[in-house]
Amino acid sequence: MTDSSQRADAGPWPDLPLAEWAGTCSALHLWTQIIGKIRLAHAPMINHWWQVPLYVTCRGLTTSPIAYDARSFDIAFDFIDHRLTIRTSEGATETIPLGSGTVADFYAEVMGKLRRLGLETRIWTMPVEIPDAVPFDQDRTHRPYDPEYAHRFWRILLQAGRVCTLFRSRFIGKVSPVHFFWGSFDLAVTRFSGRAAPAPKSRPPNLGDWVMQEAYSHEVSSCGFWPGNGGFGQPAFYSYAYPEPPEFSAASIRPGAAFYSQNLGQFILPYQAVCVAPSPDDALMEFLQSTYGAAADLAQWDRAGLERAEPG
Repeated sequence: MTDSSQRADAGPWPDLPLAEWAGTCSALHLWTQIIGKIRLAHAPMINHWWQVPLYVTCRGLTTSPIAYDARSFDIAFDFIDHRLTIRTSEGATETIPLGSGTVADFYAEVMGKLRRLGLETRIWTMPVEIPDAVPFDQDRTHRPYDPEYAHRFWRILLQAGRVCTLFRSRFIGKVSPVHFFWGSFDLAVTRFSGRAAPAPKSRPPNLGDWVMQEAYSHEVSSCGFWPGNGGFGQPAFYSYAYPEPPEFSAASIRPGAAFYSQNLGQFILPYQAVCVAPSPDDALMEFLQSTYGAAADLAQWDRAGLERAEPG
């Protein structure tokens, strides 16, 4: 990493211009789908697909322990030393260096390492939530891997996860973990009103209707971070309600840089606006709180029964 890039990367909220890391972002999106699908192949169903996401760690992203008969294993991306590590509960370890290459080669290497560890696994090789997708084992497009931007991406996940966890702590109703969904490639946390919701009418590419029906079986206010995908074209925080209550798009929210995207059907706060705020933590928390407040008030949630009283 050069001196100039170190300066650009300074501070807890580093720059992440999509144009500079689009290829790396695409590679990581597909790699995380492969690892996520391995977890999915062995995990018992948990409501709203909470058994499939990855989790932010002090070095990258992990599956957390995955049961394999009486054994367990985990798979972790390390964005400091830039490697993928597979570990078993018996003490065996396999590693793969992260670098430029094809998705097909990455897929073959991961599956080979699993077989070597006695962890035979079969997954559906078609990527999900990606238009014009190519099966992993057939994707021979060369994709770059820029360690600097992979590292920045992870550092932002750390910060976003920290603030989202604080936001999560203020809710005593049903609320998801702060987790990373590899299908949509975003960090998310979701609050629930407790009421059932109508079945959604739209679905992303290569997802069955039942997938979305399970994900949105109940009324939610959800928020999180996209690192550059998500239809906005740059890193951004988002917040939406399902089903969206009347007048939600016209609600007054904070901070001033946030806006409602009619195209996406969500409130958006550009990541760069958080970076330049006097207090990035406060700016992000304002966005999370005000968009949730609009959703909860307009949909008449039982806020007194669902929220933790502020101390003092």
